[in-house]
Order: sequence, then C-alpha cells, then structure tokens
Amino acid sequence: MKKLMSGNEAIARGAYEAGVTIAAAYPGTPSTEILEHMVDYKDVIYSEWAPNEKVAAEVAIGGSIAGSRSLAAMKHVGVNVAADPIFTYAYLGVNGGFVLVSADDPSMHSSQNEQDNRYYAKFAKMAMIEPSDSQEAKDFLVEAYNISEQFDIPVLFRVTTRICHSKSIVELGERQEVGHKPYIKNINKYVATPANAKRLHVVVEERLKALEKFANTSALNKVEYNDTKIGILTASVSYQYAKEVFGDKASYLKLGFTYPLPMDLIREFASKVDTLYVIEELEPFMEEQIKAAGIKCIGKELIPNIYELNPDIVAKAMLNETTEVKSVDVEIAARPPVLCPGCPHRGFFYAISKKKNTVVAGDIGCYTLGAMPPLEGIDTCICMGAGISAAMGMAKSFEVSGRDTKVFGVVGDSTFFHSGITGAIDIVYNKGKMVPVVLDNRITGMTGHQENPGTGKTLMGEDAVEIDIVEVLKSIGYKKVAVVDPCDLKAMNAVIDESMVSTEPYAIVTKRPCILIKGLEPSKVKCQVKTDKCKKCKMCLKVGCPAVFFKDGASYIDKSMCVGCEVCMQVCKFDAIEKVGE
Repeated sequence: MKKLMSGNEAIARGAYEAGVTIAAAYPGTPSTEILEHMVDYKDVIYSEWAPNEKVAAEVAIGGSIAGSRSLAAMKHVGVNVAADPIFTYAYLGVNGGFVLVSADDPSMHSSQNEQDNRYYAKFAKMAMIEPSDSQEAKDFLVEAYNISEQFDIPVLFRVTTRICHSKSIVELGERQEVGHKPYIKNINKYVATPANAKRLHVVVEERLKALEKFANTSALNKVEYNDTKIGILTASVSYQYAKEVFGDKASYLKLGFTYPLPMDLIREFASKVDTLYVIEELEPFMEEQIKAAGIKCIGKELIPNIYELNPDIVAKAMLNETTEVKSVDVEIAARPPVLCPGCPHRGFFYAISKKKNTVVAGDIGCYTLGAMPPLEGIDTCICMGAGISAAMGMAKSFEVSGRDTKVFGVVGDSTFFHSGITGAIDIVYNKGKMVPVVLDNRITGMTGHQENPGTGKTLMGEDAVEIDIVEVLKSIGYKKVAVVDPCDLKAMNAVIDESMVSTEPYAIVTKRPCILIKGLEPSKVKCQVKTDKCKKCKMCLKVGCPAVFFKDGASYIDKSMCVGCEVCMQVCKFDAIEKVGE
C-alpha cells in the first residue's frame, strides 16, 4: 500500500512499523505533527505531550531502560532543553532502542535561531541518521532502532523543516512486533555515578569505533557513479537539490548514516572522482571532519552556511548559473505578523504599552507578536521560560543600579508549565521586585492548539487533571495572584497599577480562551464604527487589530474578521464604536 505522507507523518509511521511503544514530545514547529500522528497508532503506542523537552526525553529514556522501543521528538532548540539526560544516556546505553528526533529549522521559519543539531551527535557521542524524503523518514527510522539495540547506543534522527513538511509517496510496511526486552536491575550500567561514568566513557568510545566500521557498509549510504569529474558528497534534503542541479552530470555519495562518518567509504569515493564537493545545509559538519581526515574537498568556500539551500542557490554557488524568472506586476497587500483579531493577549499588551517606566520580558509563543507595531509591548524574547527568568535578572540589575523601573515577565500557559514555574519560584525565593504574568489562553496556541497540563486533556484524548496555574502560584508563595480578563481594559489597567506598587509577591494571570479553539462557540456580537461620530483620531488603530483599518478618511471594522472582543470600543473616547448583533 502506498500513501502520500509528510516527513512527520512518515516518522510516526516508521515508529509504528519499528515496534515503538513509548513516545513523548513537547510541541514545536517543525516537529509537532510527529506526535500528533502518533495518536493514529494509540492502540499500540503510548504517546504524550510532556511539559517540556527534558521531561519528554526522560520519559522515553525511562521507557527504553524498562525494555520498550521509545522515541522522543522535539524541534532543534528543544534539544538544548533535553541535552542533560541525552548526554548521559549516550554513556549508559539502551535496553529497548531509543531514538531522539531533532527537527532543525534552517532559515528560522518559526524559530529564534538556526542551530545545526548534527553537532549534538558528535558532542553527545550518539549515532546519527538523516533521511532525504518521506520514504526514507519511515524506513530509516526502522533501521535506527536496529542500530540502537545492536550497538547499545541512542540514535539522533535529524530532520529539517523541508523534510518534515514536504510530502512524497511512501510505501507502507507491517509493524514489527519486537516485544519488550526484559528489565534487569543493573546498577553498573544505569546509575551514572562518577565511577561508573569513567568506565562507561571508555565503552562509548569503543562503540563509536564499531559504528564507524559499520557505517562504511551500511545500506543507508548510497553511491551513484555517473560523470566522475564532479563528485558530490551530501545528505538529507541537500541531496535532492544536488540531483536537481547536476542530474547525471555528477557522481554522488549520499549519506544517510552521518555520524560517525564512514571515512573509508568517503575516501574511496573521493579517489574515484576528480573533485569532491560537499553540499550540506548550515554548518560544515561533514566537511570539517573530511578535511581533518586528510581528504581534499570543497564545501563552504562555495556553499553558504546560513539559511536553507535550494536548487537555485546550489546552481548559483557551484555553476554560477541563475534561474530566469518572470516578474508579475501584482499589488500584494502588506501582511505583517500580528496577533489575530480578538486575540486575548491584545488587551494586556495594549494596557502595558501605555504604562510609563516599565520593561516587559517576553517569551516564545503567540504573545511574542506583542512586540510588533503598534503595540510594541515586549522588550526581550530569548527562549522558553526566559520571559520570567530574564525579567528577574533585569529587575535585580535595575535594583542594584538604582533605576526605578518596574519589570514584568510574560509567559503563556503552556510555557509556564514548560519552564516558567522554576522562574516564578526564583522570584519569590530571591525576593525579586518584578511581576510574573501568565497569559492563559487555555491551549498551546502557537504550534497549532496542542493540549497541555492546564487544559484537562491528554494527547491521546483522555480526560486529565487540570493543573490550576493560580493555585500553583499561590502554593509557591505569591501573596496576591490577580486573575483578570485581558480584554476588559479597565480591569486590566487596575491590576497592572496595583501590581506596580505592591510590596509583596504579586502575580497576574490573564484568562480568556484563544478564539480559534476548536468547538468554541463564536460570538455573534460584532463591533462597527458609527461614522458620524468618528473623529478620525486613529486611536482604534493603536490596538493593532487586523479587523480595524482606516479608509477614505475614517475608521472601519471588517465584520468578517471582527469577533466582538470590544477592545477597540473601549479605546475609543468618542463613543464612535458600537456593538451589533446582540
């Protein structure tokens, strides 16, 4: 049976066919759909949204130690969060096969950096496998588990946005019922004391030598001899780009097993071509190792080390050829990234942007768009959880330097569970004079509405305990936790003002569901401008709602976009906006 599948769908299918029984992840583009499609096999695979990537990795590692084939999936920056257990597990070795899927994001389509996670395999001393299309994403994952168990080592399964989201034909196979390996207590193997780790480091180095020998004969690596004047060594989606540009005018060594690199195979291929080129996205991961082995090659002298590659970039870099394009004179409406119409976060950012002598540390989520004009309500955005922790550092800096500035630290509900709780504890414990703000829109919004510990549902659709953010904050020492509807600007302003003068630990939780939550009854109320009363002051435009615009010298509201949140109506000082449809 054949099916059109994205790389993420194919990875989920590969886990099914490989006999995986435990899967955990934290949602993050471009990896999110892996676990969403894992639910298709919930009869045989337990899958969960973990509070963060470290927990996801540890759940999968625990499953592996207990004897199950296990998978953890995350985007590239999530591996930073999960690095601690992963590095140690590479020393310990597996019981049931363990695969970590790292979905990298060249060109930063939805990320704060474009780090090249291939270096994690080398740094953590794991095997690494890279597919170049959806069929390989499925097939290679099955082989990854065989390698993991054969060599007693975790496997990094590295994909990129283009692999994750592109679709190609996949021939499906049957599930391997590999069963569960028996769990046998083994302190010397699974307890990472310094004494054990010293011994295990020697073992893992021996594993890597055995893996390199294996890689030289692995079917995951493929040689294609055509014209031998040009030899191209490549992997992942870069192989597709190279083939499109050169076709049969070059020979190829396409690597699917990319750490340890098969140096004997590379050396043999290099000896049979006139010039060896290395085409790889981002960093010179393969090129550096190949040159260090004394093999001449050309790589980043030609190929850029920033952003995604594509056939045009490869052709321009290597052949100085440009693709002829035809321009079409079409006026395209400017659509800058902006909070959705009716977004519950808008009220908070509008209110805070009007407060003088404040700084707002932001975080990763829909609410990062609060930094965009005209709101400009966020000063920083670093990583998950830093909305609170970085705010604490800023507040302490202002305190010791004598600057009288109030700092607010913003996170979403899912981010609060991910890594905001520890920052919130730090504020109370270390007497921080700043205010943590949890923007609770009742869902993990930015990555496509995944459940989290505050929604009362699991990934597999089961009812779950709904963790109460307000009670969590109270339990860790906040004397005042103000709960407010952020679209009620009067109440929002009052809470912010109160928090700015409070002398005891004070936290804010804004509560209003995302308007896009499936099954949420849409409001029939709309807002409209009473043109005879409009003073053309444009104050309504300052809320940054896409439904509100200025046309022919007056304000208008697009009823097809308006959801009746009434923020614009509250901002208007001339009673020129009214509700309709009640």
